[in-house]
Amino acid sequence: MASDTDLPELRPVTALRGVGARQQARLARLGIHTVGDLLFHLPLRYQDRTRITPLGQLRPGREAQVAGTILGAQERQGRRRTLAVRIADGSGVLTLRFFHYGPAQVRQFAAGVPVSCYGEVRLGPEGLEMAHPEYRLGTLAPEADVLTPVYPTTEGLGQGALRRWIDTALETLAEGALAEWLPPAWCEELGLPPLREALLSVHRPAPGDLPDLLQGTHPGQRRLALEELLAHHLGLRRARHGHRRRRAPALDTSEAALAPFLAVLPFEPTAAQRRVLAELARDLAADRPMMRLVQGDVGSGKTVVAAAAAWWAARSGWQSALMAPTELLAEQHAASLGAWLEPLGARVVLLNGRQKAGERRAALEDLAEGRAAVAVGTHALFQEAVCFRRLGLVVVDEQHRFGVHQRLALREKGADGERVPHQLVMTATPIPRTLAMAAYGDLDVSVIDELPPGRTPVETVVVPDRRRDEVIERVRAACAAGRQAYWVCPLVEDSEALSCQAAEATAAHLAEALPELTVGLVHGRMKGEEKARVMARFKAGEIHLLVATTVIEVGVDVPNASLMIIDNAERLGLAQLHQLRGRVGRGSVRSVCVLLYHGPLSDTARARLAALRETNDGFVIAERDLALRGPGEVLGTRQTGLVGLRVADLGRDADLMPAVQSLADRLLQHHPERAEPLMRRWLREDVRYAEV
Repeated sequence: MASDTDLPELRPVTALRGVGARQQARLARLGIHTVGDLLFHLPLRYQDRTRITPLGQLRPGREAQVAGTILGAQERQGRRRTLAVRIADGSGVLTLRFFHYGPAQVRQFAAGVPVSCYGEVRLGPEGLEMAHPEYRLGTLAPEADVLTPVYPTTEGLGQGALRRWIDTALETLAEGALAEWLPPAWCEELGLPPLREALLSVHRPAPGDLPDLLQGTHPGQRRLALEELLAHHLGLRRARHGHRRRRAPALDTSEAALAPFLAVLPFEPTAAQRRVLAELARDLAADRPMMRLVQGDVGSGKTVVAAAAAWWAARSGWQSALMAPTELLAEQHAASLGAWLEPLGARVVLLNGRQKAGERRAALEDLAEGRAAVAVGTHALFQEAVCFRRLGLVVVDEQHRFGVHQRLALREKGADGERVPHQLVMTATPIPRTLAMAAYGDLDVSVIDELPPGRTPVETVVVPDRRRDEVIERVRAACAAGRQAYWVCPLVEDSEALSCQAAEATAAHLAEALPELTVGLVHGRMKGEEKARVMARFKAGEIHLLVATTVIEVGVDVPNASLMIIDNAERLGLAQLHQLRGRVGRGSVRSVCVLLYHGPLSDTARARLAALRETNDGFVIAERDLALRGPGEVLGTRQTGLVGLRVADLGRDADLMPAVQSLADRLLQHHPERAEPLMRRWLREDVRYAEV
């Protein structure tokens, strides 16, 4: 095997013929810097140019390889000047239409010349046509004997150039020239091909391979997916190992330390909360950094767990920072933590982007001087001006809304030499075990799998928006019985692009339809003070019906609210719908969530709404969400550090994860020197995540 420093895959792309400075810059925009980057720049899809489709069998909307003899070429004048070339093959006639052409091109298309071309068939004014097809003159033969790849590209970089360079890169890989960082016998055990064979089969597959490639089950794809997932897994392990080598403050988490906090709470923690608190207590009492993910369904009480951890830190002389994804949620957290911790002498301050200068300055001074024990905020927390005197605990709520960069930036505010703060990451979006293993392999996982007593399951109904008047009457009846209701709209203002009922227009309409009720409005563009004022009035029962955007998705707790209407529910994702539904069912009264939709529904939207109607279990919903949307959207993987998964699909390739873990163990035990180049191959610049 070639050494890591003498491999064709590590040569710069400029080593290939035809790649100059301009092309190098364009390739760099795609993350391609070396010959190896080209080899691992994999197709998005494939075109079948291996067989000729008779013109008489063409159908609009499909791509096809065709061949025929030119009947003639004619320039047409109209709103746009076009060139129409008619070809025939005995079974039918097709028009090739060009909008950008020159005199030399017109002369090329002489009558009687054979031509083969590839493009999308569409219905034009004179029958079937192809607009700007790729073509070859002088031949009726198919263009290729393998499937033609279509690659991700960028402005100024065509498919033809990419294919030529990747062809050249493939030619450079003579046997043994591409490093096999996995021993071949290990892949044979899994029934997977060597790396070189896998790359060739994915870049230049045989026509019969197309069904497997479309399903993602082709052995070449599986081999590459295995190695890619292994590289990410090794990166997470290294991050975890590096973090564990650092020190953290050992906190007093004894029962005696927790007792004052429990005494302040107006309720008894559930058994699940106590179990998770015990897991946190063990971590925080050690002098190495805690790295724990707490999953809990909507309303399971994760905030109480975070508050207890912050109390342990404060009692031990350390500060905590809690970062939330929205200002409304940060304000809710600040209010809850303040109510529980300030009676114990632990001051809580709020930092967000809308604070007045004086208020913000005072909060920053209190943090820097150590007078404040807990800071709650949004992205504002990791701005340069925010300094802590002794930051010992970082809590990140709704982790998938943030990213690795942000989590680390906040952690580093408490770094002091080898000492870093403990980390607690929370999410109300349950993550299937496979995704948790792959995306949060650097974290221990705790689950709060029990709702507080007295909670009633929410009944979910799906209603077409033509029955809107019936839904309004349901609101009237609920509020007349002393209850409150939410009406959620996806947009703040009217939009021509989406047929959504905007929150402002809906609030005005509902206030007119329900004159006996007080209707409030909350959306993300309101000032923080105004939002807080409306929410306080709703919580106090002064507002009967709250019209809101999805800004209320997380953190809002009004037990008297028993009715939730989600307008244009088909526009929202499954996890988001589940989060919104979780705003009701917080008291002992039967609660209802109405999913109001505008038809006709797509198959995906129908499946989403059916899933909500069938179950209240967040983990079941998470599995359905994964199946419907894929892991990239479920996790927000562009931010989590699983950026740019090029082959692997965490939903489809879930069965590979046990093998990935086993191979990681074997590689680190028997060939530890191979882990670094393997990570560098797949993580590219993101290998830095593995170095923190």
